[in-house]
Amino acid sequence: MTTKQEVLKNLPAVDKLLQLQEVKLLLAAYGKERVIFCIRTALNTFRHHILQGKTPPSQQDIVKQTEKLLSLISERSLRRVFNGTGIIIHTNLGRAPFSNSFIEESAEVLGGYNNLEFDLGTASRGSRHSHAAEILKFLTGAEDVLVVNNAAAAVMLILRTFAKRREVIVSRSELIEIGGSFRLPEIMKASDCKMVEVGTTNKTRPSDFEDAISPKTALIFKAHKSNYVIKGFTEEPQLSELVAIGRKNNIPVVYDLGSGLLRSDVHPAFKEEPSATESLNSGVDLICFSGDKLLGGPQAGIIAGKKELIARLKKEPMLRALRVCKTTLAMLETVCRYHLDVNVLKEKSVLYKTLFQSADEIKKRAEQLRDFLETEGIKTSVIPSEGYVGGGTMPDKSLESYAVLIESAHTRKENELFAESVYLKFVQHSTPLLGILKKGKLLIDVLNIDSADLPQVAGIINDVIKKNTDI
Repeated sequence: MTTKQEVLKNLPAVDKLLQLQEVKLLLAAYGKERVIFCIRTALNTFRHHILQGKTPPSQQDIVKQTEKLLSLISERSLRRVFNGTGIIIHTNLGRAPFSNSFIEESAEVLGGYNNLEFDLGTASRGSRHSHAAEILKFLTGAEDVLVVNNAAAAVMLILRTFAKRREVIVSRSELIEIGGSFRLPEIMKASDCKMVEVGTTNKTRPSDFEDAISPKTALIFKAHKSNYVIKGFTEEPQLSELVAIGRKNNIPVVYDLGSGLLRSDVHPAFKEEPSATESLNSGVDLICFSGDKLLGGPQAGIIAGKKELIARLKKEPMLRALRVCKTTLAMLETVCRYHLDVNVLKEKSVLYKTLFQSADEIKKRAEQLRDFLETEGIKTSVIPSEGYVGGGTMPDKSLESYAVLIESAHTRKENELFAESVYLKFVQHSTPLLGILKKGKLLIDVLNIDSADLPQVAGIINDVIKKNTDI
């Protein structure tokens, strides 16, 4: 019986693989250094597989793995994806999308040098924390603002600054988990503070917070239930009630707002969504929210509130590890300028332009995509669909949209297999397209697909359906 060690010895040497004709073609295309690196990486992978008891590879398997690794190294991993899901702020697709004008305006200060940490007024060293601060103070009504690299970092910084080795009171109904397994209890633990849960899953009263206060209490913490809804026999304290309790006991109140909505009146869909301005008007001491959700900008965590508390956050040593770069600040200032005028926001922010489009406009685009496909002999139909804002915003509210249903003349089971196969091939296309698999049917929701992109999207669909005979 052949041992694993004997199988390992039989793996071809790098020099031998370099003599293969297909590898010589790779050498010509990518160069010796990259090819040898990828061959060695592939061989190490297969050695690990053999030690796990898996079947040893053929030379062709090693060559294919080498080609795959070369592609990963030499081509972009981060690529444009057409979003046919009907979700505007799609966490897996980069959250808030950027317009060309947004990128161009942000790039104006990124080409060459800029005053990231230089005070132009005094001709001396400055602070990166000054950038975007004034416009965010104006837009939120906060006394001061601090920007860090994401919303989780904002929460961690607040907890570590004000509640290290002390207690933080939070309702059980708000022990949130968001994408990527981010859980509030784990963030509290990592911030070296003790979480004190009060109330129940469906009912928490102001008295629950008052009863939990002790000499060790450092903060009262509220988290916006942004990606779920609790309905029925429920009760929760108003933010103003928590503020009153905090003031009575000299305990700061922190609200993790999450979504980053500045004002509720910016769009009719946000009537019931908590905003930064309304939250701060309630008297809450600090709020924090994301930059890449309803603000429509880059990934960032924005902390806004009382000046003396922001000053303490700026002195926390952890801030050095959480600070943002010039790219984030340039983009943040650009998107904040859009929020100064709702008409500019509708014109230059992809997020708000999408939100303000009419159902008739969306339906017209779906019909255009259908017509493009039918000229190629691909049978489709336009059907009503439900879009969503996404990004942990209004989880129970849908938007009127339309989708193109890609049809096939098969049995029900064959249709399901067809839809699954085509869906995967859309994603694996050189220009990926992400659609919707729903009850064995494949849909392309056009809510987030621009009219100018319809011919290219139709081309992707045509490539996959007509040029892949194995479907």
